[in-house]
Amino acid sequence: MRTRLISLLLAFCFVSHSAALLADEGAPPPLSLANHFRDDIPLGEYWVSEKYDGMRGYWDGKQLLTRGGAHIQAPQWFTAGWPATPLDGELWAGRGHFAQAVSTVRQLQPDDRAWHEIKFMLFDLPAHPGNFSERDAELGRIVASLRQPWVQHVEQFKVKDVAALRAALARVVKRGGEGLMLHRGSALYRAERTDDLLKYKPYLDADAQVVGHLPGQGKYAGMTGALEVRAESGQRFRLGSGLSDAERRAPPALGCWITYRYNGINAKTGIPRFARYLRARGDRDCSAP
Repeated sequence: MRTRLISLLLAFCFVSHSAALLADEGAPPPLSLANHFRDDIPLGEYWVSEKYDGMRGYWDGKQLLTRGGAHIQAPQWFTAGWPATPLDGELWAGRGHFAQAVSTVRQLQPDDRAWHEIKFMLFDLPAHPGNFSERDAELGRIVASLRQPWVQHVEQFKVKDVAALRAALARVVKRGGEGLMLHRGSALYRAERTDDLLKYKPYLDADAQVVGHLPGQGKYAGMTGALEVRAESGQRFRLGSGLSDAERRAPPALGCWITYRYNGINAKTGIPRFARYLRARGDRDCSAP
């Protein structure tokens, strides 16, 4: 009984915190979104960089926003002197510290000490009229002029073939990184999901919204047995594996987003194959499912 009460209190706190953030939420910023890398991609057209496992941040020229449009309560010093042009990047606390980054960025009252552990890893200039190669060159000049060690320009490099790309991925993963990103050098910034931006990881993953909690049975009696989720494509399916006992006792709230891993798509049903819960997506705001 005591364990169940603690779980309910944790869930209530999570929902209350999300509601507070939603009260400050505006329209989502116009972000470029990535597809998954495929072996038939013409690598000569792309720049490659490390994929920083943090929280997407969008500077609109006046304020810092989440991908959902919520205002990020960063300390005043963190954004002091930033340009009046939009900046796109990742708020990052270091390799393997995704939860720390989300916890810091989502606080309504900024923890100054915690923010000193955050870096804004910049990878694009959304309002610049040029292609990515031109935008990246200008972004490097902007970051250099700021002279703020917590604002960094993400290094871009070229690879000659898929074997070299896989070797680069292996190096990043060995250092504790999440994967790689590929930007098409000739592409203009487009606020949609296209092959102009690709992600390359050791596994496939995607986001889905929690729309139901299914009761557990046997050793999971009294807890959540599986999450019913809705993918961005609209497909509904269940995630039963990957949840820890703590997450089964206090599952992600309805309307919140999670990330799942999978092994391809079922050709007949369109549902991800062997989908497995990975983690709560703290950088996407909750809404009514």
